[in-house]
Amino acid sequence: MDLFFLNIRWLDIVDILLVAWILYKLYDLIKGSAALNIFLGIASIYLFYLITDALKMKMLSKLLGQFTGVGVIALIIVFQQELRRFLILIGKTGFSTQKQWLRRMLGLEGTESKRLNLKIDEILSATLRMQKDKLGALIVMSENQELKPLITSGIKLNADVSDELIESIFFKNSPLHDGALVIIKSKIVAAKVILPLTDRQDLPLTFGLRHRAAIGVTENFDVAALVLSEQNGKISLVIKGEVEHDISPEKLKKRLREFMTK
Repeated sequence: MDLFFLNIRWLDIVDILLVAWILYKLYDLIKGSAALNIFLGIASIYLFYLITDALKMKMLSKLLGQFTGVGVIALIIVFQQELRRFLILIGKTGFSTQKQWLRRMLGLEGTESKRLNLKIDEILSATLRMQKDKLGALIVMSENQELKPLITSGIKLNADVSDELIESIFFKNSPLHDGALVIIKSKIVAAKVILPLTDRQDLPLTFGLRHRAAIGVTENFDVAALVLSEQNGKISLVIKGEVEHDISPEKLKKRLREFMTK
């Protein structure tokens, strides 16, 4: 295909689209955080280097060239968490498709669906009762990841999911009520878990440590986090760092089911 003086192949168009998609996903991961300003700063320095190099400003271009020469290593160090989340996103897309296909082939989709509904119903039942009792809670849920780095910071339980157990853990006088409860598949694997906090600066002032921890853990791991506010009794669901605040029980159940079956 000829466009004025350029020879553009269809592979060039695919190349541009893929680069645009990668840049968009990277921006989506770092928007609202300090990492975005760092990325823009590095991009500005690289652009300045290209300009000085084109203008034959040897000393300045050489100085900036030394900086850009180690730019890849610097990017890996600075954007370690963002790159981790990006790789999780890519890995989950491929693995989840294979998992759904395998379930259908083995005829297990119906059985898994029943177990999933039961687990979500138990979590919702506990959440609504704690809401009435004005209790705060932070529950992290995953269908795939083992979350070993998180579990080691808490108290291991390895118990079946039940609304009574969840409610008793977050009871105000319980020694396990501080921190997060981690549920993997149909098991409560740990309680009193310490979660990484987000470094985002654009969050509402009404969001406390539970919300910041929920956002932080979903930024670093492929999980969903449920937050029950002790102050106002509102329920929030956090997935991939995005918060659905004051979510209704019906919508919460739908969102959890969508997340767990991906």
